[in-house]
Amino acid sequence: MLDVKNAPISSGLSLRPFMGESDYAQIAAVLMASEAADQNKREVSAEFIASAYQHMNNCDPAQDMIMAEVAGVMVGYSRGWWLDESAMQRVYSHNGFLDPEWRRKGIGKAMLLWMEKRLAEIAATHPADLIKTLQVNTTQFQKGTAIMLERSGYQPARTFYEMLRPTLDDIPEIPLPNGLEIRPVLPDHYRAIWKAVDETSQDEWGYKTPTDEDYQEWLASPRFQPSLWQVAWDITTNQVVGHVLTFIDQDENEQFKRKRGYTEGIGVDRSWRRCGLGRALIGRSLQAQKTAGMTESALVADSDNSSRATHLYESCGFQVVKRDTIYRKPMVLHG
Repeated sequence: MLDVKNAPISSGLSLRPFMGESDYAQIAAVLMASEAADQNKREVSAEFIASAYQHMNNCDPAQDMIMAEVAGVMVGYSRGWWLDESAMQRVYSHNGFLDPEWRRKGIGKAMLLWMEKRLAEIAATHPADLIKTLQVNTTQFQKGTAIMLERSGYQPARTFYEMLRPTLDDIPEIPLPNGLEIRPVLPDHYRAIWKAVDETSQDEWGYKTPTDEDYQEWLASPRFQPSLWQVAWDITTNQVVGHVLTFIDQDENEQFKRKRGYTEGIGVDRSWRRCGLGRALIGRSLQAQKTAGMTESALVADSDNSSRATHLYESCGFQVVKRDTIYRKPMVLHG
């Protein structure tokens, strides 16, 4: 059992560490129950959890998880990990999932306190000159979680919108600006597109300079589907000036019985912004998804994006369907 300060007194409640393979099925059950209560569709199996837990970065489940049980049955769990947001800032993230029948009984707060303590122990072993920040992601439906976080000193840091175009009818046909052309993506283009993606991402929240390892992961990602991409080239300079890195998640579509594509990886070179290139590329991306048999499209937009991207996507037929908020608070280390 774990020693958890201010743990609620409840008959049969115990807080313990992760026990390995024997926990996978119960983790999946708790995750689905919690997500369903928060209006987030999710179908997860023990096999999915097993696979995911074999590929974690900066997280040791045996040390960095807490499990809540009642009468031997798991009702909740929380997991923590860290990542570098920049050369000088390290973010210590954690998330928790709790069966709706066991909410508002103090279990979530107990897991939160334990996780903060554990992440502080980890942070104490990291370089002292780093800016260290705690982070939790929430959705608009997790009102109880948001209240708990704010009472614990967290503040909203950023909001993101999940946007959906519920039909691929009436796709706008916007001509490309003069001097540009769309080219089929060839392997020789990958580096140039990667460079353009980096350059157009530098004003995004949380940007950090990509590494060659990041490039190799990009090439190996299941979302790497260049046959669907829409990439605009400047005919004069032979440079990539705009892109939409469209992809389709066939496994997800089968799971949820839908035909959804993703209009993601949207970027336009600063010298070509506000001239219709973004809308032209999005329209072509939507058409490519329709040709591939999709009936809807989705994307995620930063509500604070300086390029007013949300308005652009609304003009292309997308609607906000969910709001996610990132909560943060400075980490305080003692001793």
